[in-house]
Amino acid sequence: MQFLVIGLGRFGKAVALTLASKGHEVLAIDKDESRVTEVEDKVSQALVIDSTNEKAMKSLGISDFDYVIVCMSSNMEASILTTMIVKDSGAKKVVAKAGTEVHAKILKRIGVDKVVFPEAEMGQRVAESLSSPKIFDYIELSEDYSIVEIVTPDAFVGKTLAEIDLRKKYGLQVIAIRRKVPHLNEDTGQVGYDTKVVLAPGPDQELLKGDILVVLGETPKIEQFKKL
Repeated sequence: MQFLVIGLGRFGKAVALTLASKGHEVLAIDKDESRVTEVEDKVSQALVIDSTNEKAMKSLGISDFDYVIVCMSSNMEASILTTMIVKDSGAKKVVAKAGTEVHAKILKRIGVDKVVFPEAEMGQRVAESLSSPKIFDYIELSEDYSIVEIVTPDAFVGKTLAEIDLRKKYGLQVIAIRRKVPHLNEDTGQVGYDTKVVLAPGPDQELLKGDILVVLGETPKIEQFKKL
């Protein structure tokens, strides 16, 4: 796939380098030459361009990219103007980073396909993990659905997924199980642990003490389950 990444601050740089590492074609741009220099050897192409310069932006062939990702949020005016330019230039899909709720609302109004709030999302995940020692991670997929990683409650240990029947009782689905598997280091004689991931576990899968359940479901039902 082809991606245009606009703005190479910490967030934009991470997006560009991650996409490139996965084999995608990435054009990364920023008006700061030093930022462009940092990534030019790691992405398909990196250019020094002011994204608010409509003529320069339209010369990039924006309609050819599968996604345009607008990564600057500290300068709301530049972010909005850049987004309007790429939309007007025929961008297929636009993802934009927002710095505030107002910024996010404006981006949605002008037709952004997906608004991301990295700081807010990370803050929520940290707060969720701190508020309950059983919660390892929490991801809000939408206003209605979430994924949570939670330590298997003691009441579930030794039972199968069919026996606890989360789908019927809570409307939730266990999509994976993370489990620590002991192994003996023959050189040192010490016991270590590897993490095994059981994807799409079947109904006969027995739960062990210490298993981490990766659970998908409606957010209110997730909240109810977390109280177990």
